[in-house]
Amino acid sequence: MSASRAIALYSGGLDSTLAVLTVMKQGIEVKAVTFLNHFGCDISDKSSCSKDPFSAAEKFGFEVKLCHLSDKFIEIVKNPKFGHGKNMNPCMDCRILMLKEAREFMDMTGAGFLITGEVLGQRPMSQRRDALDIIDREAGLKGLILRPLSAKLLRPTIMEEKGIVNRDLLYDFGGRSRKPQMALAQEFGLTDYPAPAGGCLLTEPNYSYRLRELLDHDPDPSLEDLSLLRLGRHFRMSGNCKIIVGRNRNENESLLALGAEKSVSLRVEEYASPIVLVRGNPTEESLSVAASLCARYSDARHLNAIDVKVDDRSRVFTLRVAPAGENLIEQYKIEKKDSKKKLIRA
Repeated sequence: MSASRAIALYSGGLDSTLAVLTVMKQGIEVKAVTFLNHFGCDISDKSSCSKDPFSAAEKFGFEVKLCHLSDKFIEIVKNPKFGHGKNMNPCMDCRILMLKEAREFMDMTGAGFLITGEVLGQRPMSQRRDALDIIDREAGLKGLILRPLSAKLLRPTIMEEKGIVNRDLLYDFGGRSRKPQMALAQEFGLTDYPAPAGGCLLTEPNYSYRLRELLDHDPDPSLEDLSLLRLGRHFRMSGNCKIIVGRNRNENESLLALGAEKSVSLRVEEYASPIVLVRGNPTEESLSVAASLCARYSDARHLNAIDVKVDDRSRVFTLRVAPAGENLIEQYKIEKKDSKKKLIRA
């Protein structure tokens, strides 16, 4: 084990980059690990959650390893020991899992401690003083996690007590203001950093509502079903049948790429049309409703009756239907009814 080598939990955002640079400035070698899961941001997002973790690493000379948390993360989403936040976000359990995984990487590489970009008081669930203590203990890393940006507000770590890290060269940042971090970024010559963002779909009310609804009907959903939650309008027909309607060309393409192989797909051929997927085991009624929804959201919605092409993977046929009315939409739509702010557009 080398006390002069550290492993950093690294998102590519401003705080984690500053944490790495602060420790590197003291002559300590840093290897970074970026954790991925099924609930990260869409690649079209311009915030920190979609920031390329390699650009700063190349500029400042540290290595980044990517690690997918996979099924381990899904399990803590379903059953978090420390509960969910306001929505489906298991923030404390998530942090503990990442630190445990980073501990394995630390042992593999012979590093002596871990670094995070956490700032005391920045996030209400996982960055309170008591929460940080619980996280360190549960991860089995008490005294081995250095938080350089808030170190002077926290108890000294083992590395500080031993003089491996100079506490005087660490910081006392706290709360939600980013002004201290922005000033420090200027000192380091760090200019290309993203806007702040949680980046986790599990903090979004409507996505969380969809996820809860899915887990109620399918406790062990496929990766495709989890990925499809972020796309389109969703309608529940039965415990084992759901309809998804694309909202634009990009979503149509994504729906086909992600779910067409195991779904019945529908579209109106003579007009601009959404792609509609029927997941699970559809009945004739389900297909009729799906066709009506397809017609409703197509450019043929003004017609009394519309031909909708149906491809159930074994045959292709046409259903002639009337566009769905508001009552049918309200009857089947999966939507957080009291949500004032639609983070996933209806």
